[in-house]
Amino acid sequence: MTPLLELKNVSRFFGGLAALTDVSFDVRKDEILGLIGPNGAGKTTLFNVVNGFYAPSKGEVFFKGSRISGLKPHRICALGMARTFQVVKPLQRMSVLDNVIASAFLRAKNKAEAEAIATEVLLLTGLNDDRDVISKGLPLGKRKRLEIARALATKPELILLDESFAGLNPTEQNESIEIIRNIKGNSITIMIIEHNMKVIMSISDRIMVLNYGEKIAEGSPDEIRNNPLVIEAYLGETQNA
Repeated sequence: MTPLLELKNVSRFFGGLAALTDVSFDVRKDEILGLIGPNGAGKTTLFNVVNGFYAPSKGEVFFKGSRISGLKPHRICALGMARTFQVVKPLQRMSVLDNVIASAFLRAKNKAEAEAIATEVLLLTGLNDDRDVISKGLPLGKRKRLEIARALATKPELILLDESFAGLNPTEQNESIEIIRNIKGNSITIMIIEHNMKVIMSISDRIMVLNYGEKIAEGSPDEIRNNPLVIEAYLGETQNA
């Protein structure tokens, strides 16, 4: 079966600095692939290459079997890939509902259809009770969820989540874990960057580890947890924190 997403020998350079070096992996339909690594490992750069913010300096990116290297982000989004960002930036003067409606217009033919898509997404993300709240007034946990909702409203087959759990308290983390599982249950494939090891180990089917822009390991959560290279590069430091 063709992977949903495939990277082949992808490198990305900024001047003389290699942010990514010869990274290859795939994401299979209906799985959650976790991406971990120390700060500066190249995780967000990798997301930026995958969804078109950066073109790869070398290598190729394929989505649903077609080469997408060099396409602009809006073109890749239209093909069925969405993403969130570490720093959430909702349309602050608009309601939660209108934020999501704005994204839904990627697929919707009219406002009624966009509102129907938005309502479905707000129910999925637990934000329907806040639909009329101006987004500027939302607490961080709900702004993070709104970021996910806006991405889901584009009807993606693959969603890239960039530290969606950062800054959440334990209750919010548990709520967000359930939302992630519900997203997967709706046949949406997920690739997620996350520093919280409890979260990433509990939700991921597979985990890939970056260090200094290179892939150093890939496997099941148990395999990653017990991998000496990963413990030395990242987990030892995290577990001792």
